[in-house]
Amino acid sequence: MISGLLNLPWWGVILATLGLTHITIAAVTIYLHRHSAHRALDLHPIVSHFFRFWLWCTTGMTTKTWTAIHRKHHAKCETKDDPHSPQIFGLKKVLFEGAELYRLEGGNKQTLEQYGTGTPDDWLERHVYSKHDRIGIGSMLIVNLILFGPLGLTVWAIQMMWIPFLAAGVINGVGHFVGYRNFQSEDTSANVSPWGILIGGEELHNNHHAYPTSAKLSNRWYEFDIGWMYICILQALGLAKVKKVAPKVKLDSTKTNCDFDTLHAVITHRYDVITRYARSLRQPCQVELQKLNLISIHVDPSRLRRWLNIDSTALSEDEKAERATVLNHSKVLSTIYTMRDELTAVWQRSNATKEQLLSKLEDWCHRADKSDILPLQEFSKKLRSYA
Repeated sequence: MISGLLNLPWWGVILATLGLTHITIAAVTIYLHRHSAHRALDLHPIVSHFFRFWLWCTTGMTTKTWTAIHRKHHAKCETKDDPHSPQIFGLKKVLFEGAELYRLEGGNKQTLEQYGTGTPDDWLERHVYSKHDRIGIGSMLIVNLILFGPLGLTVWAIQMMWIPFLAAGVINGVGHFVGYRNFQSEDTSANVSPWGILIGGEELHNNHHAYPTSAKLSNRWYEFDIGWMYICILQALGLAKVKKVAPKVKLDSTKTNCDFDTLHAVITHRYDVITRYARSLRQPCQVELQKLNLISIHVDPSRLRRWLNIDSTALSEDEKAERATVLNHSKVLSTIYTMRDELTAVWQRSNATKEQLLSKLEDWCHRADKSDILPLQEFSKKLRSYA
């Protein structure tokens, strides 16, 4: 059998393939995603251009196209204008045809003009990368054949499928369909896995949607973001500069009243606040569910959890009607869900002044204190401690 220049055993070819695809994943998550789309970090020109060149050879994608599509995804998340939402297109479509959805949206000039600002526009980008994507991909095929012999074709094929399936398919599809959620963001994003290794940390998708401009995607002590590890190494070498990371929640147990610091912290950590609210009120919800069953009003427990974790405006008309029926038969549940809606309204009132918002927040805490629901009273004390 004809071997390539490297003359590797079969397991060596597998390791080399994984290494090559991992470089591509790193280029996507560090350069395209965190650097270009969200401006979470600055990269040294040498690093930036290496990633740009590598992506031209392994995906044919241009920085402007990828950046514009991703920014539009955040701006129009899970609406009919979202370029790749499984809630709109279905999980199967996004999982197996995610790359095709990218190509379709990439042809939308309005998307590129509106969301693709601030991306490279030099001579190489205009005359090489954007015009001759097949040359880049073809060059990678030739290099693989030289290095690995006939097996180079297989290595190349895997490289070509790696991003379309794992990034465009799994993250955009599964990452908005199933997984665990640290934050009750205003979409269905989920963390596919607490250990972001195979897809460079992009597995922590719910964390990213909660804090999209953070260069670090891991948030809990048990989570690992390998992309963040690479960024730290680049920063230590003077090849990267981190601009933003997700703010840490700080609680001051000595605080007993809301002030402007409280208001700022609650708005900043709104997804954490609503997550803690939902967790705090689970037990009284379960008790009320049992009481409703005794009077022959049967409610799916998952419905109650969903109503705690999602804004009422995002519910379907049927769900709104079902929720209204349930709340009419339970004063406790009515209080819990009404207070939830009013709490989210604090950070949704964009036209209100800081003084008005602070007054609303303090009034919310006073009414929570006066309720007969102990977990709600305890949550009110916790809310005042945000600093």
